[in-house]
Amino acid sequence: MLLYKSRGFGEYFQDTFAFLKQNGKHLYKHFFIINGAFLLILMVMTYFISKFYTDIVFGGFVNGNVNALEKYMNENSGLFALLFIVFLIIGVVAAIISYAFVPIYLKLYVKHDGKHFSASDIIKSYKRNIGKILVFLICGLLILIPIAIFAGIVSFILSITIIGMLLLPLVVGGISLFYQGGLMEYLEQKKGIWESFGYFWSLMSRKFWAAIGSVGIFFVMAYLAQMVVTFVPYIFGIVNLFIDVEPGYNPDPTEIQKTMTIILLVIFLLSFIVGSLLNVIVQLNQGVIFYSLKEDNENINTKSDIDLIGEGE
Repeated sequence: MLLYKSRGFGEYFQDTFAFLKQNGKHLYKHFFIINGAFLLILMVMTYFISKFYTDIVFGGFVNGNVNALEKYMNENSGLFALLFIVFLIIGVVAAIISYAFVPIYLKLYVKHDGKHFSASDIIKSYKRNIGKILVFLICGLLILIPIAIFAGIVSFILSITIIGMLLLPLVVGGISLFYQGGLMEYLEQKKGIWESFGYFWSLMSRKFWAAIGSVGIFFVMAYLAQMVVTFVPYIFGIVNLFIDVEPGYNPDPTEIQKTMTIILLVIFLLSFIVGSLLNVIVQLNQGVIFYSLKEDNENINTKSDIDLIGEGE
């Protein structure tokens, strides 16, 4: 499938799913090879944190001590600070690696004219671009404050009306696409970081509403899918907890605590996994838009076709 191709609003959707259909297995296989260890560590750490939290909170309610969590945190403040720092460091590293995966993957996809590359190629690309990724992170944080202020004002204005609230995903989509496109342009290694942001903004402006509309809708679809996946097990768990309760039966608070802990942990694990999978799809859509806008402006694929015709002659 060609990435450098001029597209419209509908084709942003069609080609995103077409890419998944053709290359989804290869894409996700290497996503979990590269990100799996970090995701597993985060899941394990969050599992124990969630289990501890639910045990303390529900245990406190069972024993009539509603301030059990606050008391425990005050008594173990040093341990909590250490765990928070470790969790934060691992989380930041995992987020950076995960965020850069789709841009690097698509860059290699274009370079190798398809999925003719391995996990070692992706790792080598990470190593070559680690400096650029860190520069992008720092500069991205620097411009986050004015962007956040502007987005907050726009979101406040939109939230006044019901119709405006429906447009809020466009704000999220616009910011997300701006950052993703800026990184992808920067990884092309032809421009500096600020020039990359500026250049991609000019590309976005050409098909602004189609581009951010596509990303915004993908965000909404991902959000709804994640809600369904996590909400359904919760409902089944709650119903199963009380469906067999007979009149006059007094349930054991400890059993309720254990059941609720299991339900919440299952929901969290499902939400974590599904969220990671859906985030790749959202980023893939932004990648399709990026290469489409590049083709519209630079005619990269068209020039390649003309060169091939010339060689044939």
